[in-house]
Amino acid sequence: MDDAPVPRDDRVLRLTSGVSWAIVPFLLLAFAVLYPDPAGTRHLFAWDIASRMTAMTLASAYLGGAYYFVRAGLARRWHTIKAGFPPVALFATILGVTTFVRWDTFAHGRVAFWLWVLLYVVAPFLIAVVWWRNRRFDVPAAPGEPVLPEAAALFIGAVGVLAVVTGGVLVLFPRYAASVWPWPLTPLTSPVMGAVLCLGSAATGAFVERRWSSARLPFQVAGVMLALMVVAAFRARDEWRGDRPLSWLFAVGFVATLVLGAALYLRMERVSRQPVEVPA
Repeated sequence: MDDAPVPRDDRVLRLTSGVSWAIVPFLLLAFAVLYPDPAGTRHLFAWDIASRMTAMTLASAYLGGAYYFVRAGLARRWHTIKAGFPPVALFATILGVTTFVRWDTFAHGRVAFWLWVLLYVVAPFLIAVVWWRNRRFDVPAAPGEPVLPEAAALFIGAVGVLAVVTGGVLVLFPRYAASVWPWPLTPLTSPVMGAVLCLGSAATGAFVERRWSSARLPFQVAGVMLALMVVAAFRARDEWRGDRPLSWLFAVGFVATLVLGAALYLRMERVSRQPVEVPA
């Protein structure tokens, strides 16, 4: 029974590993379709994506997700991967609901569409079950274990809140979002971009979990995604609307977050290699 006492030994369940590996091929396939040639591959996806920036942003999330789930499939300690499951469940839930709300917008005659439906009908429940079952084995931080500085944790958490709020606006108010967004959006791609931003909810975990061993993988995933988005912004620079303030805020924000995140990551890696001092 789930309510029975269990050893809190930080184990990763076989269910967790199996689900992680099962998701990876879907994400890699979607990335391969959307990122290398976003203008020429739209007919291979679940719907026609007119904006190359939208296609590559979604692809960036997919490759970041593939990296995360490969690491989750290989992991042996639950606390090192736990931060990613709730944001992925939220991402998948938004896309699942959006699929049914915008059903007529999709290309029903394509295999890619039915793979999309399968993924986003099943994934929200499956990810939630995996997280719920494995969370019972979580362990608290060990004495002297490296943690994020309090100021950095608060800042990271605040960035996560901002990402979720922005994502919520994209999901709930697509017409308004399209009027201010840096690149063209449609009633379908607005909530899709909102789902991508809601992956930033992982950062809100810094409010309650400051262990570097828990934050390391989310930092890596964010780095993969942001680096791909910066390249995407350059490739699709003709789509960016320079007369909109968000264009400049996003351009500076992408680069600044990538640079500052890398600097903090390197600092914490140096700290983590130092001998652990256990309080007497």
